[in-house]
Amino acid sequence: MRIGALSRRTGVSVRLLRYYEEQGLLSPLRRPSGYREYSEGDVRMVRNIRTLLAAGLSTRIIAWVLPCMVEADETLVPACDELLPDLYRERERIDRTVADLLTARAALETIIGGSLPLEPAGGGSGRDMADMADVTAD
Repeated sequence: MRIGALSRRTGVSVRLLRYYEEQGLLSPLRRPSGYREYSEGDVRMVRNIRTLLAAGLSTRIIAWVLPCMVEADETLVPACDELLPDLYRERERIDRTVADLLTARAALETIIGGSLPLEPAGGGSGRDMADMADVTAD
């Protein structure tokens, strides 16, 4: 199947499928015409990549662990024991990130809780947080 069909089958954009290939996560056959040719195995591979991304792993880590993952009862599991310590470390990294986000959220709740009464409609700077995000993103 061609890349458009793989995109439709998996719900992943063509652009993202090309990115997965650049990262070494997909290796489609190349026809003499240059077109990529994907198989049913690639459909499963994309689903596995999406599962690992949803688990918080980066594409760099996925490229490293994917060859050692197998499907068992519709669940992706490591087939190599030496992979487990690395997966535990990734889980600890995610736990630290969650803790940091909860700390940030608590600080924001404190700020919100101590806020002054809001100005009447039409007052203030006329800017909202979305506008500030645009300014800081530049």
